Amino acid sequence: MCKEGKQKVKIVLGPASQELGEKISQLTSIPIVPVASKMFPDGESYIRIEGNMQDEHVAIVQTTCAPQDSRLMQLAFMAAAAKRNKARKVTAVVPYLAYARQDKSFLPGENVSIETVAHMLKAAGVDALVTVNIHAESALKKFPFPAKTLSAIPLLAEYFTKKGIKKAFALAPDKGAMYIAEQAQSVLQGEAGHLEKQRDRYTGQTSQTGKGLNVKGQTVIIFDDIISTGGTIVGAAKILRELGVAHVYTACVHGLLIGDAEKRILDAGVEEIVSTDSVPSHVSKVSLAPLIAKALKALKSG
Repeated sequence: MCKEGKQKVKIVLGPASQELGEKISQLTSIPIVPVASKMFPDGESYIRIEGNMQDEHVAIVQTTCAPQDSRLMQLAFMAAAAKRNKARKVTAVVPYLAYARQDKSFLPGENVSIETVAHMLKAAGVDALVTVNIHAESALKKFPFPAKTLSAIPLLAEYFTKKGIKKAFALAPDKGAMYIAEQAQSVLQGEAGHLEKQRDRYTGQTSQTGKGLNVKGQTVIIFDDIISTGGTIVGAAKILRELGVAHVYTACVHGLLIGDAEKRILDAGVEEIVSTDSVPSHVSKVSLAPLIAKALKALKSG
């Protein structure tokens, strides 16, 4: 067994986060345990961990973007396989956590999806969770083991300062996301504010206003945790154009960009869309590797 002090940690490379996991390993010098995976003709997942994990703490790096259900099953299979092969502890490092937006029942008869996911992962053998910018931190209370979220907003803001965009106005899409704008503001050193937004719980449609915003002639960056269909960003961009801004950019941690979301956002006047590699795509211009590496170094030395 591991003695007190430094712990033996290994990174298990989930099939959905191979490149990110390799970057984290390079930054931490934590060895990698590869995973063999495939899909059977009927759509079922196959997982085999190819390495020794006995008495070790393994960190499984696996995002759960689309196809979400398959990614979650792969994560559960890897956790169970690690425990079956005598891993001492399993930490799930899940950059994008599927179903986190359903953290309560909004309408009668609904399930609390993230609670079900949490108990499924516990049953599979997960002992702790590390995720990034979970939609609502209250969802972490649904997990029957230690769970924490990291914030990539400062990394996104740094992307713009490195491009020479400083003193930009950090805009949150609604009051509830003002903390995101404030995190960006601490890096950008400009002003921060938010739109007023309302969402119809049945249709999912949102309405926004820019009441009270003084952004004429400024460069504005709209920050959000998730961009899915892009409706919120499109609406925000149109409001900002009406208010006379000079430039509009948008940045998010999880760029799902479903359907024609990217085209709609750019057509609305947004000059660039920037996301992280929590959901790998061509707009993943900021890597989460340094952020997650720091968290895993704490596991290694703790």
